Amino acid sequence: MIRRPTDLPKLNELSSTLLNVKFYKIVRSLLTPFVCCGVYFYCAVQDLWFFSVCILIYLSFITYASVSHDLVHRTLKLPKFWNHFFLTLIELLALRSGHAYQRAHLHHHRTFPTNKDIEGNASKLSFLSVLFCGITFQVKIWLWALKAGGRKRTLVLMEGLLCFSIILGALLLYNVFPIFFIYVSLMIVGSWVIPFFTSYIPHDPFQEDLLKQTRLFRGRIASFIAMEHLYHLEHHLYPTVPHHNWPKLAKLLDPYFERKEIKSIRFLF
Repeated sequence: MIRRPTDLPKLNELSSTLLNVKFYKIVRSLLTPFVCCGVYFYCAVQDLWFFSVCILIYLSFITYASVSHDLVHRTLKLPKFWNHFFLTLIELLALRSGHAYQRAHLHHHRTFPTNKDIEGNASKLSFLSVLFCGITFQVKIWLWALKAGGRKRTLVLMEGLLCFSIILGALLLYNVFPIFFIYVSLMIVGSWVIPFFTSYIPHDPFQEDLLKQTRLFRGRIASFIAMEHLYHLEHHLYPTVPHHNWPKLAKLLDPYFERKEIKSIRFLF
């Protein structure tokens, strides 16, 4: 069960600005997925397939790991309607249910590392098993979110049906608009690695120490590869901090981690 260490600094003791994001950064975050989608279709029409594939990899990453993630936690402080709207629409670009993701992820924060955690259970699997589990992961959390009931069940159902409609449309239009079918196929396959990157790599559920159940990453290479997103321990401790401020939060927490003798994982430097 996720708990806060009793000696963990309060957020306002670290900084009074960690919850604040400038307006232009919020706009940029919300627009980026749609720009990526547009760039894919432009490059695909021009037969620039290397760039088309790269932009979809980036799209899948920045939606689930940062933009949609901020919407899941409501850290952008959008009005409720617009938060729901963008969570649904942005995750639909990746053929995923935004509100199923929200339910599963918030449940993860409440229940990790118990077996009730549908999102975090992948961290307990073997390397090969976690790769295979990604194939059915999105369907699995969607069905789980439907069974969980609650007020957002209608949204979860609607998003699932929209995903199915998009897939069906891509199949029917294959001969007329094959680049749309390729887009849908690549986005689905891109989601298969989510359990590996968001659960298996950052978590160690077999540790008893709360601060060691989520791995600490540092170093320039790790930051470059993950585009400043490898701050999973920091996020578990302070889930209300938007992704824009994770690097700042990490630097402020380094003295605390050093006192607690939490060793970081680095790739060379």
